[in-house]
Amino acid sequence: MKVVEKKALEGKKYELIPSDKKSFLGKPLFQVKALTDFSIFKQGSLGGFIEAEKNLSQQGDAWVEGNARVAGDAWVEGDARVAGDAWVEGNAWVAGNAWVAGDAWVEGDARVAGNARVAGNAWVEGDARVEGNAWVEGNARVAGNARVAGNAWVAGRFTVSCLIDFKLPRLEFKKTQDAKEYLNAVRKWIV
Repeated sequence: MKVVEKKALEGKKYELIPSDKKSFLGKPLFQVKALTDFSIFKQGSLGGFIEAEKNLSQQGDAWVEGNARVAGDAWVEGDARVAGDAWVEGNAWVAGNAWVAGDAWVEGDARVAGNARVAGNAWVEGDARVEGNAWVEGNARVAGNARVAGNAWVAGRFTVSCLIDFKLPRLEFKKTQDAKEYLNAVRKWIV
């Protein structure tokens, strides 16, 4: 390694390695490679794929792993993880101790923070927020200006897309009818 290259890598926790992966919009992605030991990762560990350094903080234990991809102006920071086959794109942020995993998508101006988890085939999009200890999983969608926070759990084929703070107990719906009955109860509770 040349002296100039070595100096450029000092103080960084990862470097970018060219790959054949593409972003959703067809832009080339680079694989991340750990330059130092941190969290559970050892120096030399290969991670997931990002478009540029602007997508993954060099600070903290934030990491992209597996086949996960982060592109556009999306940002992963703190101790957050993006794993599995998950995608984070647009202006989305994943921060704190949050995890995005499985085949989940986080896009638009969405934020996933705190100890929140987004997994399975879940989508978080628009200006939506998932934070606190909230979980969004299965085929659930959180969109628009919706907020899922506290200890809320949104799962199954449930969609949250309204202007309420969804901070209720963990819930899982097996049928659409169950979700409709629950929403009617929530409407009564809010009013």
